[in-house]
Amino acid sequence: MWAKAVSVCLLAFACGLVHRLYPGITEDTLSYLSDSVKSLPCLKFSSSPSFEEGLSSAWDSLIVEPRKQWGKVAIGVNACVDVVLSGVSLLQALGLSPQSAGDHAVLNNLEELASTFMHYMQRGAAAERFYSDAVSFQHISSTASKNPAAQHFVGGNAALIAQRMAAHPGMEVLLCGPIGPKLHELLDERVLVPSASLQEQDEFHLILEYKAGENWGSSRAPTANRFIFSHDLSNGAMTSLEVLLASLEEFQPNLLVLSGLHMMEGLSRENRETRLKEAASSISDIPSDIIIHLELASMTDGDLMRGIIYQQVFPLISSLGLNEQELLFLSQSAAGPHSSLQAWSGIPDVGMVSDIIFWILQGYHQGASTLTRVHFHTLAYHILATIDGFWANQVSAVAAGARVAGAQACASETIDPARVMLKSPLEFSSSRAEEGSTIKVTAKEPVATWKRGDITFYFTPVLICKQPVRTVGLGDAISAEGLLFSEALSM
Repeated sequence: MWAKAVSVCLLAFACGLVHRLYPGITEDTLSYLSDSVKSLPCLKFSSSPSFEEGLSSAWDSLIVEPRKQWGKVAIGVNACVDVVLSGVSLLQALGLSPQSAGDHAVLNNLEELASTFMHYMQRGAAAERFYSDAVSFQHISSTASKNPAAQHFVGGNAALIAQRMAAHPGMEVLLCGPIGPKLHELLDERVLVPSASLQEQDEFHLILEYKAGENWGSSRAPTANRFIFSHDLSNGAMTSLEVLLASLEEFQPNLLVLSGLHMMEGLSRENRETRLKEAASSISDIPSDIIIHLELASMTDGDLMRGIIYQQVFPLISSLGLNEQELLFLSQSAAGPHSSLQAWSGIPDVGMVSDIIFWILQGYHQGASTLTRVHFHTLAYHILATIDGFWANQVSAVAAGARVAGAQACASETIDPARVMLKSPLEFSSSRAEEGSTIKVTAKEPVATWKRGDITFYFTPVLICKQPVRTVGLGDAISAEGLLFSEALSM
């Protein structure tokens, strides 16, 4: 590289010298001399593509449309308006100063908000919490909205997945949730909303973002991420679930995407148990030819998670989407593999993640679930696992999910290799609970596959945006894209 730079400088100096000694020389002659020197072997350098360029190009060649597409997708039930702004700037505007970090399952006051935000910021982890005090939350949301840098976006897992899917050609998307006037204005016009889902007021969620390396007091964020909280009663009670299910007969979708169960943590224990049973009873009436995907989100209540796994929802679904926080909490709640682990340290170990996913899918064989597909996503890599004979085109699905993560975080249509970086391991063990095989990925072959019994795993790295524009909704875009490129063989 240095040789090339020196050669270019000498070329420029020589051209200048010739022009000074022979002022009458023509521009054409100078151009000819310059081109002749440039053609010398010493100035020819092969430029091989970077790992990021090679990986992105390999994804593009791997990603193909499924033979059978969904056509119609019904989605519900959590929808809101996201107010996105800097977490540190909001806490400062509220008069809060850095304090000791601590995790609170439910936020009851400003101090618990500050403490929990710091807890997750210093880990670079995403989290979502319910804020119990309506009056205090109104003050916080008003302060946030007045911030000149605050932005308003479509929010809620269901609405975000609907937005992503509606942009795909040939898709008809029905969204049911609490849709207020601002949210209705923000939604893609191709998203169908039944009149029964419309309401007079919006539900607002506050998204506190932080950048990699950002400081608040003694805490320093290792990666960019966000902390979400709300006082959302409509989504918490899943009031739109019955509207969604009542719409299925007329709409007749091939795929139903459910989300928002985590919002029930804001209900009292008794109301939560009752509502979960009602929801499960309604879901069990869905025709068996409709594939059901459940999108999980951050939860802290083990009883709620156990109810979802064992008694209410898992026995009814075919597909599951979740991230590293939700995966570990699921295992902790049900005494699954590696449940003694308190939290991930850095990038989640691939072998451990594989063990937990394998355990989840084994429930199918034990009659505890109809679940045949798990799509796991974390910052550095994604894993998609399926029971053989139920799904096709999963190499495309996992690659498409990873590709959209890097592009959307940078707010670009395609991957820009100069704006992304790799943090994923390129060699790892497929299991920590048993003797696993060593798996490798390369830029030319970015999707690795391996089997455990009749379960096939698909792994691919993620190209992480160096300076992300917006982190909210990445998980929903990943799951949506993975579903769009998936083919259910029972369709």
